[in-house]
Amino acid sequence: QVQLVESGGGLVQAGGSLRLSCAASGRPFTTYTMGWFRQAPGKEREYVAVITWTGGSTYYADSVKGRFTISRDNAKNTVYLQMNSLKPEDPAVYYCAAARSYSDYFNRRIDYWGQGTQVTVSS
Repeated sequence: QVQLVESGGGLVQAGGSLRLSCAASGRPFTTYTMGWFRQAPGKEREYVAVITWTGGSTYYADSVKGRFTISRDNAKNTVYLQMNSLKPEDPAVYYCAAARSYSDYFNRRIDYWGQGTQVTVSS
């Protein structure tokens, strides 16, 4: 079992920044591709960003490309999502996810989910 705990959400003005963290415990963190999804009220959960276990490869949704950065620190069993230039369309519950591969991440074959952290953007 892997437990994922997100933190760092909150209220920020449009144009501001937040950094989300996802701390993992349990099975070896380094075996997993890690990613973030988000879900706004009334909308489907959508992928945001993903990073391979080495950190050598990342992928971003077009809606966040150039503004968000995903990274991981395997020594701390933590993955981060730095969110800059936040827009009114970014508010959602952000979920950390552990998958076995890129393919599994994009096909939503997620082994473990975090509980989510709320991000709110004021205009």
